[in-house]
Amino acid sequence: MADTLPSEFDVIVIGTGLPESIIAAACSRSGQRVLHVDSRSYYGGNWASFSFSGLLSWLKEYQENSDIVNDSPVWQDHILENEEAIALSRKDKTIQHVEVFCYASQDLHEDVEEAGALQKNHALVTSTNSTEAAASACLPTEDESLSTVSCEMLIEQTPSSDSESAQEVNGAEVTGEKENHCDDKTCVPSASTEEMSENVPIAEDTTEQPKKNRITYSQIIKEGRRFNIDLVSKLLYSRGLLIDLLIKSNVSRYAEFKNITRILAFRDGRVEQVPCSRADVFNSKRLSMVEKRMLMKFLTFCMEYEKYPDEYKGYEEITFYEYLKTQKLTPNLQYIVLHSIAMTSHTASSTIDGLKATKNFLRCLGRYGNTPFLFPLYGQGELPQCFCRMCAVFGGIYCLRHSVQCLVVDKESRKCKAIIDQFGQRIISKHFLVEDSYFSENTCSRVQYRQISRAVLITDRSVLKTDSDQQISILTVPAEEPGTFAVRVIELCSSTMTCMKGTCQASKTENAKYAYLCCNVSFLGGTMCGI
Repeated sequence: MADTLPSEFDVIVIGTGLPESIIAAACSRSGQRVLHVDSRSYYGGNWASFSFSGLLSWLKEYQENSDIVNDSPVWQDHILENEEAIALSRKDKTIQHVEVFCYASQDLHEDVEEAGALQKNHALVTSTNSTEAAASACLPTEDESLSTVSCEMLIEQTPSSDSESAQEVNGAEVTGEKENHCDDKTCVPSASTEEMSENVPIAEDTTEQPKKNRITYSQIIKEGRRFNIDLVSKLLYSRGLLIDLLIKSNVSRYAEFKNITRILAFRDGRVEQVPCSRADVFNSKRLSMVEKRMLMKFLTFCMEYEKYPDEYKGYEEITFYEYLKTQKLTPNLQYIVLHSIAMTSHTASSTIDGLKATKNFLRCLGRYGNTPFLFPLYGQGELPQCFCRMCAVFGGIYCLRHSVQCLVVDKESRKCKAIIDQFGQRIISKHFLVEDSYFSENTCSRVQYRQISRAVLITDRSVLKTDSDQQISILTVPAEEPGTFAVRVIELCSSTMTCMKGTCQASKTENAKYAYLCCNVSFLGGTMCGI
């Protein structure tokens, strides 16, 4: 494909993350000639979703691969005297400090493979073999205690975009397996840990109350293609800009979504459900009748707060938390509004910002369900692929596993005029869009990054158990001390096609002061949680 690439385009996009994919689709839809390349073997970049073994391969790739500095004159020979080159990095330094913990029972056998997986290339077996993946994840033995074992794996090197990437599942493969995720009846039944059953009487008649088996690491490997684990797990406001873009561009026909079923809060050492809709407020048993009326009155005001400037005039300079204290709300209601509706902290938002966030939350209620949030089936990695499909439909050209060596910049105008790829081909374009992970630290020295700590958890129970095991939740754990940050937890169930049946997936995100993106992966039984 690389030998037959045209030598000129209107737009060249490097990287297939969500922002790059949206712009590529827009340019292609407007009639521009688009070349969209990525040195990775999968779509989505750092927005991708992986099967279980795919995630382990991704982790191993970050651990083993190092940046390769190409000193070959292949591309240097194409640089003219009035030009200079900006070399692109093949090492993604936006993700650092990756650790893996495993508490699952290790009964792994060498012959255990992921069900439905494609036949592995012999050259790639070393990075995708399940036995080696288990070793690299520091798995405990069966005799070790679930409550005490904590294995760590620090990945000092960041992901590489080597053309011989060991990724097993790319965007096309994930999409192709959709039909098998929802109707396959070989799912492992839900498992409960010993701690769950300590205070629950066990019936002698097993036909009435069958004994549940603990989910093992081998079972997770075997059902690995039922997992779609996001590197970036986010929820979408039902009336947010991205949902509007999906609808107006008709890209929504490529994706499916589920409504979040509940909003949770962590308070006084326990997790509880937060009422957000009118029906939830009046059905709540945790609020007194007086509190229900106070809350509904305040939320009604927030929906049209612009019409009543006198109500907040004079409070613009204080925090939203201080403003709530002036509204005759009980501490319980202040907590709910601040952390679970406005989703801010004591010091993060001003009064106006808090009112805007509360109004945005309320206006999104009822469009698709009782909560304002949506989550895409099969994970966030579907969204970049949806926009890539639209770009391809309108003539965009895609090349995965295709590295770009450098950007060619005119010395006088300081404008980029071409790229040189891994084959030494010079491709001219009018416009260029490059994912920041392709640039070196020196090139991005003036860029201010937002630093985030993220974890993905696979567990065998929900953070708040209910009669239904098909709950999609968002949980806010407030900051404990001033200057620290709240933790957001997104818990997914098997109906989102992101984890095997009987398990949950949760992801946790927290702003971090001294890290770019810290990834923690924990395995505990059969539930998956992502933050």
